[in-house]
Amino acid sequence: MLTYEQKLEIIESFPELTKKPVSLGRINFQYEESVTEKKNVVFHLHPNGNGFVYAEGIKGYRTNDKGMVNIRDFSEDELRSIITKSIDKLSFEPNFEEDEEEVEELWVNTSGQTLKLVSEMDMWNVYAGENLDGTFNSYGEAAEYLDEEGFSFKE
Repeated sequence: MLTYEQKLEIIESFPELTKKPVSLGRINFQYEESVTEKKNVVFHLHPNGNGFVYAEGIKGYRTNDKGMVNIRDFSEDELRSIITKSIDKLSFEPNFEEDEEEVEELWVNTSGQTLKLVSEMDMWNVYAGENLDGTFNSYGEAAEYLDEEGFSFKE
């Protein structure tokens, strides 16, 4: 696990982020050029090493209800990767058009069962074979559901 100082050094190496101290010694890092309302990339980095990075809709991350991933146990490579992906995500306005190609992912559990996650217009649907298992407003919500059900993304 990285120390607070190590995490701070890694995060500060991203020149596009602006440091914003908040209460209780915590620090936020914002991406001022964000094309969305979201500006916080790093949220509440605490001197105890805990903190969060915005990852709503980024494949492979389980987010909380605010779209954040806890980075307490992240390695340097993992931290750099998620921050880069978060900045990229906040740099581009999503563009959903009706003729846009669907995105499909397979998720598998330890028993070998598979579910298919499909983007259809602005929604994310989970299918068990031909049967609709659930519909979600965001990729993050769908991925969290699949994770809670014991499924993981199959690359």
